[in-house]
Amino acid sequence: MVYPAPLRIAQLTDLHLFADPGKKMMGLATARSFQAVITHLQQLEHQPDILLLTGDLSQDETPQSYEYLGNVLRPLGIPTYWIPGNHDDLLAMERILSQPPIYLNKSVQVGNWHFILLCSNIPGRVDGEVSATSLSWLEKQLKLAGDRHVAIVMHHPPLAIGSEWIDRLRLKNADALFAILDRYPQIKIMLCGHVHQSWDTKREQIRYFTTPSTCVQFLPKSVDFAIDPEAFPGYRLLTIYPDGGWETKVERVAFAYPPHLGKD
Repeated sequence: MVYPAPLRIAQLTDLHLFADPGKKMMGLATARSFQAVITHLQQLEHQPDILLLTGDLSQDETPQSYEYLGNVLRPLGIPTYWIPGNHDDLLAMERILSQPPIYLNKSVQVGNWHFILLCSNIPGRVDGEVSATSLSWLEKQLKLAGDRHVAIVMHHPPLAIGSEWIDRLRLKNADALFAILDRYPQIKIMLCGHVHQSWDTKREQIRYFTTPSTCVQFLPKSVDFAIDPEAFPGYRLLTIYPDGGWETKVERVAFAYPPHLGKD
C-alpha cells in the first residue's frame, strides 16, 4: 500500500476487554469506553493510516475478548499491528488477531520509516523484560532499517515515570535494551502503554511516550496504586514525515463514570 506524506498513526493501549462486553473494571465497562474511543477516532478529519495496539488488550485473557476486539476493528479497514501486555494471552492473540486488516507483523516498513514492535511480556508477571532472543532480533531489525527513521513500540516503559508503584512494574532489563538503542541514532520515538496515563521524556536521541488507556486512568506521581477519577479515556495521534520529523498529541474522549476499587 502506498501511503501519502505525512503518515498518521493512532496508538490505542490498555483496553482491558472482557469476554462479556458488559463486564466492568473498577466501575467502568471497558467495552463501552473502548467503543467511545473508536467512535471519536472515526470522526477525525483525517483517518489514521495505521493503528498500533500496545498491550493489555484483554483483562480476562479469553479468546472471546480478542474476538470482540477484532469484530470492532476490522470494519475500520485500517492496517492494525499489536503487541501483548501482561494481561494478554499471546497464543490466543496470534490465533485470533491475524486476519487483515489486523496483522501479526512485528517489523513494518512504511515509506521512510521502520516500525519495530517489541515484546516485553513475561507470562505470569506484571513487570516486563525483553528476552535475549528478542534483543537479538531487535538489533537485526535495526540493521535492516538502514537509514530509515525508526519508531519502537512496546508495552512496558523502560524508564521511570515518577509513580513509585508503577515504576516497580516497568521493564526490568532496561540497561540491556539501552545498550542496543544507544548505537542506532536513527531511532526517533518509543511508544509504550502499561501506565494508563500520558507522559513523555527524552533520553539520548529518543523521545519516549506513554499513552492514556482507553478505559481507567492511573493517578500520576502516586506512591501507591491510585486511579485518576477526573481523567478521561484517550489515545495518541502521531504524525510522521519522510524527513524524520514528527508531531504528536493525546486525544481525550468524554466518558464519565463513577470509578471505584471494589469488586464489580
